[in-house]
Amino acid sequence: MYLQRSVAISPRCSLSESLHRVGGARRRWASCRSQSSLFAYSARPSPIVLKTDSTIYPSEPKNLDASSSASRSGPYNATCHPSGTAGVMGASSTSSLRFLEKFVCWSTRDGEEAPPFIICSDPLIKKELLSSGHQLTSDSSIALGKLRQKRLFLEQSGACCIIMPCQFLHAWHDEISQGCSVPFLHIGDCVAKELKAANLKPVEYGSNVRVGVLATNDTLATKCYLDKLESQGFEVLCSDKASMEHTVLPSVDAFRKGDVEGARNLLRVSLQVLLVRAVNTVILASDDLVGILPDDDPLLKRCIDPLDALVREAIVCARTPRP
Repeated sequence: MYLQRSVAISPRCSLSESLHRVGGARRRWASCRSQSSLFAYSARPSPIVLKTDSTIYPSEPKNLDASSSASRSGPYNATCHPSGTAGVMGASSTSSLRFLEKFVCWSTRDGEEAPPFIICSDPLIKKELLSSGHQLTSDSSIALGKLRQKRLFLEQSGACCIIMPCQFLHAWHDEISQGCSVPFLHIGDCVAKELKAANLKPVEYGSNVRVGVLATNDTLATKCYLDKLESQGFEVLCSDKASMEHTVLPSVDAFRKGDVEGARNLLRVSLQVLLVRAVNTVILASDDLVGILPDDDPLLKRCIDPLDALVREAIVCARTPRP
């Protein structure tokens, strides 16, 4: 038995200066200090420089479009705050902090206040789901029940939309979101929409636009990205079994053990295997793969951090006027 703490967080944050990039976009790791249940954020991040050339990298911060799918999904029931409250469901402290840092940083870069947010997190749930191996066991049913309770808590707290920063949880998005009264953003939908809007051209003449999905789990890649991308007309290429066993998973394992150089070399091989097949861009479809390569690695310009698209959609959703 464990004690669950659900806290409302004020969107003002003290940010560390260790910078990372994915696809040219800056990513700062947030270090937030707790004062009882209130996290106080103070320093405003430096502005993000936008690209001016004709190439569009979907992971670049860019102007938010109020006509996004989130804003078209109907009126929201939220608090009377000018900006709606974003409800964040976490099962990984790393992905939750990355999401919140970007959410605050990007929403305040034009001098506006960040929308309020509420976070409800329990890392133990991820362990329960991992042990189930994506099968609907009694353990996974209990874990999914806990996630639905957290979603309901966020709805009742006045959230205008629900966001799960942890990519792993999106394999059960349908089960968790069933009956939700507010938009429940899907990371695959957000990425597919931005890729469609980017108007990518095929690398090879006469072929369709190909998108690579690099994941550590086949089920996650299929349930989160494959169908979403194919419905938008993209050809999707995933790592084959040999690449998964000899480069992708060993890369993550090496990084966890502190062999940074070995992890980077293996990940580079994994990416090259997809890119050599005329892939336009590669989705890093696992939180474990983000942060392995150094900031200046040229391969990162061909990669997408899906969290970026989720953050942009969450900001649009939170700032959509409500009656």
